[in-house]
Amino acid sequence: MRRFRITLLATITEFLLVMAVVQVAFAQSRPSISQTTLEEPNQKTAEISTEELKKILADRSEPVLDVRSAIEFAIAHITGSINVYEKEVERVVQLSPDKAARITLYCNGPFCGKSKRLSEQLLKFGYTNIRRYQLGLPVWRALGNTVQTDLEGFRYVIQKDRTAVFVDARSKTEFMKQSVPGAVNVHLGEAEKANEDGRLPYHDKGTRVIVFANSADEARAVAEEIAWKAYWNSSYFGGSFNELQVARLWR
Repeated sequence: MRRFRITLLATITEFLLVMAVVQVAFAQSRPSISQTTLEEPNQKTAEISTEELKKILADRSEPVLDVRSAIEFAIAHITGSINVYEKEVERVVQLSPDKAARITLYCNGPFCGKSKRLSEQLLKFGYTNIRRYQLGLPVWRALGNTVQTDLEGFRYVIQKDRTAVFVDARSKTEFMKQSVPGAVNVHLGEAEKANEDGRLPYHDKGTRVIVFANSADEARAVAEEIAWKAYWNSSYFGGSFNELQVARLWR
């Protein structure tokens, strides 16, 4: 009887150890939010995850096409992407004549049909490696990734939309001398403080925030920091403050 109990205890212990290993392995095999896709049924072209898109952009391994309108692209787009409107199939053919080459498309997220429609058109043209980041710009931003604003997008926001908080990331001396009207001065490392002291709109994280500086890299660094404070609608100007001045976007 004693031997039976020992054997039974050993069996139970072994079973529990196996189950623990299985649970750990299962937990490790579950994809993170950056590794997931929509997984919609009956898709004609494949999806890629946020993690895959980041690698493509970092490696510059294939063209990433933003298939929204020109003004949408100018206001905010994933850095490194190329704007080709969904109906400009011929332009895609010009950009990438190799129909076996990989091309990634994205648009305005899960409920936007632009990338689907263009991908299906390209299939008819004989392309075989079209993929979509169907999570799109909204999810990209929600996961803490900042985006780029071009000059025409900046012009649209400051002259027509007028909803943005403009963040001047230059030195305090430069900011005091001249800046975009109504801008606030936030430097790298100050996002936390600016989130609390009123320079950033603490009670509305969806407010459009556009960062500019003396260079795109300087602006991007501050915009990324702001994005990680849950300002999912933040972006950075892909030029310099001098370019904004020359363009005479304000009087």
